[in-house]
Amino acid sequence: MLGQPIPQRAPARAAHCLGVVLLMTAVALPAMARDLPDFRGLIKENGPAVVNVRADRDNPMAMQGMPDLDSLPEPFRRFFEMPEGRRGPMPRQVPAAGSGFLISDDGYVLTNAHVVSGAEEVTVRLQDRMEYQAEVVGADQRTDVALLKIAADHLPTVQIGDDAELEVGDWVLAIGSPFGFEYTATQGIVSALSRSLPDGNYVPFIQTDAAVNPGNSGGPLFNLDGEVVGINSQIYSRSGGYMGLSFAIPISLAMDVVDQLKSQGFVERGWLGVAIQDMDQALAESFDLSRPRGALVAQVTEGGPAAEAGIRVGDVILGFDGQRIQRSSHLPPLVGATPVGREVPLTLLRDGDEITLQLTVGRLEETGALAAAELEEQNQGRLGLAVQELDEETRKSLGAEENRGVLVQDVRQGSPAAEAGLQPNDVILSFNQRDISSAEELLRQVENAEAGRSSVMLVLREQRTLFVPVRIPGEEELG
Repeated sequence: MLGQPIPQRAPARAAHCLGVVLLMTAVALPAMARDLPDFRGLIKENGPAVVNVRADRDNPMAMQGMPDLDSLPEPFRRFFEMPEGRRGPMPRQVPAAGSGFLISDDGYVLTNAHVVSGAEEVTVRLQDRMEYQAEVVGADQRTDVALLKIAADHLPTVQIGDDAELEVGDWVLAIGSPFGFEYTATQGIVSALSRSLPDGNYVPFIQTDAAVNPGNSGGPLFNLDGEVVGINSQIYSRSGGYMGLSFAIPISLAMDVVDQLKSQGFVERGWLGVAIQDMDQALAESFDLSRPRGALVAQVTEGGPAAEAGIRVGDVILGFDGQRIQRSSHLPPLVGATPVGREVPLTLLRDGDEITLQLTVGRLEETGALAAAELEEQNQGRLGLAVQELDEETRKSLGAEENRGVLVQDVRQGSPAAEAGLQPNDVILSFNQRDISSAEELLRQVENAEAGRSSVMLVLREQRTLFVPVRIPGEEELG
């Protein structure tokens, strides 16, 4: 009833509820812990197959004749003092440390090519501290894979997995020797797949957030089944140390390199004979694509496989041997892994229509250009430039074709052409897929282009051709 005291039971009830919550939490925490991966068994089983790799290289300072400090007068010694107060002659060799792992019980070791590059002597150290001098069977710089051989048998080995089954979010474990700390294990997840890096055209890297530092290079990346799915190869860092971005070479690609190094001592790769660039929104609009996709052909090597198959500058490669090409970076690894001489179908977008051509893959010469080197992206923008016709001498010096192209003399600062990235001495070869042979013709094509949309120019720059999108401004933008 109104005015009667209220029973004081709320605190007791709250305490009871809190006790229930704590009990439920205590029950839930072990369950959550059971759901987290347990790497202990994986490490015990596979740790003995992981090795430390030391590569001794000639010391360039010693090779230049650094003097023995004890032989110098005292006033001059400070100019040649060595770190940590060490005295005496400079060592003729400097060691570099990396990691690796045994893939066969008779002594084959997989590591990174950059770990052993230029080494005079390579030493492999096992977990039991036994050391062996290693022979470099072969190294492939393009994929950063090297195969070593030590004279031993009955060795522990890793189990090779299938990187094609990896998904973003999968747990992974790295074992290696960061900063010389041998047999260090770090864990993380797969952050991304088929990641392209500037110096890795033929490698669709596995990106992880497993802690990888200098010295981890060449070490294995395991899945939860204890299988190797990659070789830790690179990090992205502004400090020189781990910053959460690590990259591994897919093991399937590495094992293909191993097979070729064993059988022939070198790696053979497929070649198309094209230069490609990525599609962005402006270029996609120019080529009537609903969204950016594919690899835009900016140059075709005369006499190459692509030229023989009928591929043209301005074609957009949408598919290669049944695989869709979403980005230009997807194409080089597929081409490189294709056996030389194999005939494959290519799906192209040409003049708004999809067509299919048959192409016989050629052989990439190691001394030649990349099979599909991605061109530098150009700035986007609008139009305003001065051009002139090409005389014979200028045409020859720039490598321009006869009866085609106009020379860019000047680009007005802040103009549409400047924002598009056009530069003096560029040669404009075509505008919206139409050849340009005179300044008048270029002016006419620009006037006929739809305002507010991106048009595309084919430009010759330093003996290379590339497409440059340029947005044609409307009258209200011109003032």
